Formats: sequence, C-alpha cells, structure tokens
Amino acid sequence: MAEKLSFDLVSPERLLLSEDVDMVVVPGVEGDMGIMGGHAPVMSTLRPGVIDVDVQGQPQRRYFVRGGFAEVTPAGLTILAEYTIPLADLSTAALDREIEHAGEDVADAKTDTKRQAAQEKLDHLKQLRQAL
Repeated sequence: MAEKLSFDLVSPERLLLSEDVDMVVVPGVEGDMGIMGGHAPVMSTLRPGVIDVDVQGQPQRRYFVRGGFAEVTPAGLTILAEYTIPLADLSTAALDREIEHAGEDVADAKTDTKRQAAQEKLDHLKQLRQAL
C-alpha cells in the first residue's frame, strides 16, 4: 500500500481540508505537480487553477485556487491559498451572471482605483469560470 500524504488546504478565511490523502495535483506556476507521500521537499507559487485531491475509495475532490504557495516537507503538503473554493459549490449559471455584473461594474467605474478593483474581480471570475 502506498504511503499517505498529510495534506492541509488553508485560505485566509478558514482551514478547508486537513487529512491524509493518496495524491494531490497542484497548479504550480511552472506546471502541474502530482504530490504523493514521500515526495521530495519543494516549494512553489500557485497559478490560478484547480487542485485535485485523491483518496482511494472516495470521489475526487476539486478546488479552484487563485494565488498562494504550496510547500512539501517531510511532514506533508500545505497549500496556503489567497482564494479557494470547492468546485462542487459553484453553479455555472450563477457564475455567468456574476461575470456579467462584474463587466458592468468595470464599465460604470468612475475612478481608476474602482475600475482596477472591478477589473480584478472580473478577471478572477473569468478564471473561475474557465476552471469549470
């Protein structure tokens, strides 16, 4: 039997997941990395994408992540994400409506600061929609 990997997925709001898993696929800036128990130590910045969590006998769990770091140590894998959400919690129709509203917010912005914040939100929502 393969060695389990201790995995923690942390966002600024809360600890989303903390358990022993078989494998985690991480969207690193230099490409996707499959991390299993006994993996060599490594640290990577995350790019927007999907984290896949595999545990034998369970359905694969998927999380959209934007920004942050992944660190593999002898103790396991820790992902500190700027933003993350389970893909199962998303509805494409609701996300499409949010993208439409965010586009309107960009067009309606009266200052550069508000326009930049609205554009960042729109970009984030588009990345999330693409991940679905």
